[in-house]
Amino acid sequence: MRKLLLAVFLTAFAILGASAAEKKAIRFGLTAVVVRENLRFFDDMTEYLSHHVGQEVVFVRRKSYQEIMELLASGDLDFAWICGYPLVQKREPEFLSLVTVPVYKNQPYYRSYVIVHRDSTVKSIGELKNKVFAYSDPNSNSGYLYPRYHLSTEGHRPDSFFRQTFFTYNHAETVEAVATRFADGGAVESYIWEFLQITNPDLVKKTRVIHESPKFGFPPIVSRNSVAPGIVRRMSETFAQMKDDPDGRKLLGALHLDGFRAYHIDLYEDIRFMSENVAQWTDVSSISGSRISGKQ
Repeated sequence: MRKLLLAVFLTAFAILGASAAEKKAIRFGLTAVVVRENLRFFDDMTEYLSHHVGQEVVFVRRKSYQEIMELLASGDLDFAWICGYPLVQKREPEFLSLVTVPVYKNQPYYRSYVIVHRDSTVKSIGELKNKVFAYSDPNSNSGYLYPRYHLSTEGHRPDSFFRQTFFTYNHAETVEAVATRFADGGAVESYIWEFLQITNPDLVKKTRVIHESPKFGFPPIVSRNSVAPGIVRRMSETFAQMKDDPDGRKLLGALHLDGFRAYHIDLYEDIRFMSENVAQWTDVSSISGSRISGKQ
C-alpha cells in the first residue's frame, strides 16, 4: 500500500512539475545586432508569440552574442535569435538545437558586405590595409568571421592587416561608423544594410559595398535542449504559420522577411568550416584559397 501511495505521489509531483514548466514565461534572447532597427516591432512580436504559443513569451535583450550564449548555457534563456557562427561552435555537451530559419527574398540566405564611404577611392578589401575597420561582434559571421577568413585566403594576416579595428556590436552602427568616416571600412550583414536602405536611406547612401561574400545560412532561431518538446514544437509551428496569418504577415512585413522555415543544420556547414579553421589564421601559408561553397 505504501509503495502504491508513493508511486501516486511521485506521478502527481511529476505532473505538477511539468504543468509549472508549461506555465512559466518563455525567455527569448535577442542581441543589439538584431534589435536596434526593429525595436518598435518586438512588443507586437511578444504579444503575437505569447498568444499563438499559448504561453507568455518575454524577450531578453543583451548587447552581444556572447552574453546571449552565456544565458543559454546557464538555462536563463529558452530560445534565442543568434548568428550561424555561435550555432556551429563546438560545445561539450551540446545544449542547442536549431528550431527555425528566417526566409529572406525567398531564400534562407544572406551575405557579408564590406562597405566603405561612398566618396572613398577604395575598391577592394586589399586596399583597406593599414586603415581603420569596424567589426560588428566577435561572434558574428558576416561582421567578423567571414571578412577575416577572406583576408586569410588572400594571403593576409587578419590580426595585423588593419591599422586599427573595433567592435560596434550593431550592424547599423557599423554603417554609421563608415558613413561618418569614423571607420574607413566595415563588415555588415546584407540583410541589415538592405533593411536600412528602406528605413534609413539617407544613412546608407553615404556608403557603398566593395565586397560581397558567398551566401550563408540566415541567422537562426535556436532552443536549449532542455526546453520541453511541446513548447519547441509550438514555437516552431507559430513561426512557420506566420506567413499564413494576417497579423503574422504584418510582423513579417515590418521585418522585411518572407517567413520562417525548418532547415537542416547543414545549412551552416560553410560557417562551420570557417570556424574550425580559425586556428590556422596565424599561419596564412596553411590556407590555400577559399574552400567555402559559394552558393549563388
